[in-house]
Amino acid sequence: MTQGVPALLVLEDGRTFTGVSFGAVGETFGEAVFSTGMSGYQETLTDPSYHRQVVVMTAPHIGNTGMNTTDEESRKIWVAGYVVREPSRIASNWRSQRTLEDDLVEAGVVGISRIDTRALTRHLRDKGAMRVGISTEESDPEVLLAKVLASPGMAGANLVADVTTTQTYVVPAQGEKRFTVAALDLGIKGMTPQQMAQRGIEVHVMPASSTYGDLMAINPDGIFLSNGPGDPSTAHHAVDVTREALAARTPVFGICFGNQILGRALGFGTYKLKFGHRGINQPVMDRITGRVEITAQNHGFAVDAPITATPQSPVDTDFGRVSVSHVCLNDDVVEGLTCHDIPAFSVQYHPEAAAGPHDSSYLFDRFCEVMETGSVNVGEATHA
Repeated sequence: MTQGVPALLVLEDGRTFTGVSFGAVGETFGEAVFSTGMSGYQETLTDPSYHRQVVVMTAPHIGNTGMNTTDEESRKIWVAGYVVREPSRIASNWRSQRTLEDDLVEAGVVGISRIDTRALTRHLRDKGAMRVGISTEESDPEVLLAKVLASPGMAGANLVADVTTTQTYVVPAQGEKRFTVAALDLGIKGMTPQQMAQRGIEVHVMPASSTYGDLMAINPDGIFLSNGPGDPSTAHHAVDVTREALAARTPVFGICFGNQILGRALGFGTYKLKFGHRGINQPVMDRITGRVEITAQNHGFAVDAPITATPQSPVDTDFGRVSVSHVCLNDDVVEGLTCHDIPAFSVQYHPEAAAGPHDSSYLFDRFCEVMETGSVNVGEATHA
């Protein structure tokens, strides 16, 4: 246990917090972001989308259910640093195999606790996500601030190569096989192919460097664009592959980072949000059905598509008509795109629900419908 070792947190605007270490001792830098989930911290830590981010948990008490092998969403913890108000003194859950701090220490993740995370979250909400440093080695805020200012920001960061698989692997369909999907791994979570497998989809998870020809070599019924970290404006290869798929009318489904890739392929820009959407309680309206979903999200960038492009009044692109199918009810950020003339759609959140509510799992059923019919139903969609 490292709790009790003095620790220092300094934001790039000079705001300073002092607390005690939680996790590994040392020094770390990244983008400070806040997550509003009251649970699901293990899935957050192991989500590759959080690569190079220092995550501030807004829930005041973290770690009480411990950690287990089953809920890991990837091969490692990806966060650059971890900030909590009050770490649980014990892990008490029948599925718990070890403590949260055990895993943070083993992964070398430097964290800080016993700070006012409410004040820190309010600061990030008001001033925006920014670079941050956490250190158990440096006690002078000015010295640590200089290091923070010398660290790279998230804008312009190309991080997909850091998180993608190095070789293709297959998640077999459960029960009778219905479809084959080529999943471009931009930082995929483990539950995503599992959700597809439960629907009879054989998923080939392929490196982000794969060409359109590589994806089509398995004769897929559709292409899946996964979540992932970094700035979507740097992901030129994935955009080019997606444009080839759209031109060939290959069914495409993208989530999170994949939504931004589809948006760019359709000709829209992307931009950095002030503080992003992170957590498992983000309200989104599906404009196709009129239903509201509570969603799991982690994104600091968004698609710059016109919010006025409703399913009833789409806009024209190089690939036909496109509408904004989903919007965030907190701030009207674009949360989904639907192509009317080709079989492609996407959402800006995580329908695999790991961790999070299951409101959005119907999107995998929608993907099955698109692969089966060759088009996206812009009328009433089927909900599981």
